[in-house]
Amino acid sequence: MYLDRVKINIKAGDGGNGKTSFHTEKFVRKGGPDGGDGGKGGDIVFEATRELDSLVDFRFTKHFRAEAGENGGSKNCTGKSGKEMVIKVPLGTVIRDGETGKFMADMIEDGERLVILKGGLGGKGNARFKSSRLQAPAFSMTGQKTIERSVWLELKTIADVGLVGFPNVGKSTMLSMLTNAKPKIANYHFTTLSPNLGVVKMHDKSFVIADIPGLIEGASEGEGLGHYFLRHIERTRCLIHVIDVSGSEDRDPYNDYKIINGELKKYGKAVSELPQVVALNKCDLADEKQIKAVRSKIAKLKNAPEIFEISAVSNQGLEALISHVSQMLDSIPKKGRTDEEVYVFTDPDKNRYEVINHGAGLFEVVGGYIDELIRGIVVSDPTSFAYFQKTIKEKGIIKNILKQAEADKSIPLREDGSKDITIRIGGLDFDWVD
Repeated sequence: MYLDRVKINIKAGDGGNGKTSFHTEKFVRKGGPDGGDGGKGGDIVFEATRELDSLVDFRFTKHFRAEAGENGGSKNCTGKSGKEMVIKVPLGTVIRDGETGKFMADMIEDGERLVILKGGLGGKGNARFKSSRLQAPAFSMTGQKTIERSVWLELKTIADVGLVGFPNVGKSTMLSMLTNAKPKIANYHFTTLSPNLGVVKMHDKSFVIADIPGLIEGASEGEGLGHYFLRHIERTRCLIHVIDVSGSEDRDPYNDYKIINGELKKYGKAVSELPQVVALNKCDLADEKQIKAVRSKIAKLKNAPEIFEISAVSNQGLEALISHVSQMLDSIPKKGRTDEEVYVFTDPDKNRYEVINHGAGLFEVVGGYIDELIRGIVVSDPTSFAYFQKTIKEKGIIKNILKQAEADKSIPLREDGSKDITIRIGGLDFDWVD
């Protein structure tokens, strides 16, 4: 099965927790805190490789998670960092955000690597919190938790020349005659179910040619297989438009030519404005009158392309066609990466928070600021919890909540007449007592 578009879920490794530990040794008094830091979580890395030619490996494996960092140890030992998760993709893979579809990367070079998600930071051990005023901190910091994301992987074949045309016009036969590629060839529609690539060598030159699976009328709207594979034409520098001039499929060759160009135009400028040459194939099955009629109609068009009469089966006219295409490529620059603004996954802003009124007196505080603050708080430790209370008050969080509560007339009252307010932070609920 050929697969060229798939959605997967990725998650970088969580950071390891810091250690709360005190040095204990015989005959050593007041050894002090010696808890080490947690290790960093593993990154999610995408790597392009020419060893793959489709995304079929992602058909059943849809979740990729990097290793978490190890927790810190006593004696100031730092936890081991988590291993990165390397996801290998074929050359030409475009990565997009799974939620918005925004462009993130275009992997076109063999061995190219890109970190899409960074692992979480390790938490600090209690040894890091020792100070002249706090000699024995009994708390440490938890590791940073990462967010699971989704991405679309879209494969766009990297080729210099694309073969386009209706099914069964002889594109696969052409490819087999021009290159060492061995595509499946049979006398029925949609024999080719995936783009086939081959390398054409002429003297000291070479270029890649791709047989794009059969387009039909309505391909740009999803009919047949065309819409599924039209994206593979986007990277090509020119097209060879193959036409069955003999009409062996009981179709009008010139009408075929107009229909395919119409579908390319509907798909967009990226493919419709590519330089073209026309290959009138199966000339061995057509008479001179048929060939002349088709050639004449195409030649009368504005900006008419060069026309070559060929027979792929008998190798007739192929050398002249490919020689012309090779000369065309000399003047057409190679295409670079997809020209779109790059979107990068970002963590929540560590300076921002939001108060959510859930009703019935429940107020939840969320955001990057809270996520970072709660990592270093141990509710059971008086010193740590006192620092937590002082911080949220100085930040204006309590003032913000009380202001919203004052305006909310639906909040129930306690026996003493005060409003029954619950504050939820980091998954913990606290009753507000004035």
